[in-house]
Amino acid sequence: MDAGFWHQKWEGNDIAFHENEANPLLIKHFRSLSLAKGSRIFVPLCGKTRDIAWLLTHGYRIAGAELSKIAIVQLFTELGIEPKISSVSELEHGQLEHYSATNIDIFVGDIFNLSGNMLGQIDAIYDRAALVALPLEMRNQYAAHLMQITNKAPQLLICFEYDQSIMSGPPFSISNEEVNHHYSESYELNLITGINVLGGLKGKCAAIENVWLLKKD
Repeated sequence: MDAGFWHQKWEGNDIAFHENEANPLLIKHFRSLSLAKGSRIFVPLCGKTRDIAWLLTHGYRIAGAELSKIAIVQLFTELGIEPKISSVSELEHGQLEHYSATNIDIFVGDIFNLSGNMLGQIDAIYDRAALVALPLEMRNQYAAHLMQITNKAPQLLICFEYDQSIMSGPPFSISNEEVNHHYSESYELNLITGINVLGGLKGKCAAIENVWLLKKD
């Protein structure tokens, strides 16, 4: 899977993965991060998620990363915000576009070109759409990069677990063992809840949606 897969999804408006309301698991469990209002939350591979509007409304600052410019133009349009647009780059990193406004910074391009210096201080990570969007061969690289650029900020991680032989991703199946593989050396892991996906994932197979709290050891 390469960047072209996701660009094609957005260009064709093939975005069944996009939810029209804030995710209920975010609303129910975000408080477990115990963050003060004004804390800065990183949302990797954010698309135009309505979760961003919910977080802004509840007094948090947002940083995000997204491959598709189409998604971010739509995000700001739906938020009713006019962003300032600039380019950012560093040695050994490719160029990204930076869409910014009060309390929100979104970096458009390859997340692996985003450095900790570009991103700035992060108080917590909300990962509902990033780890599950990446194939197995990219997930190790992603998890390591995420921890590096955020200085291992605490995470609220939401992922699916199902029989990958029945359905190909994305969203990909992320087992509890894989979460431990990526993060147990750096975080204390707490599986907050696991709920059955009503009607199955994409209506094709039984799945559990797991909510993890990852806090620094």
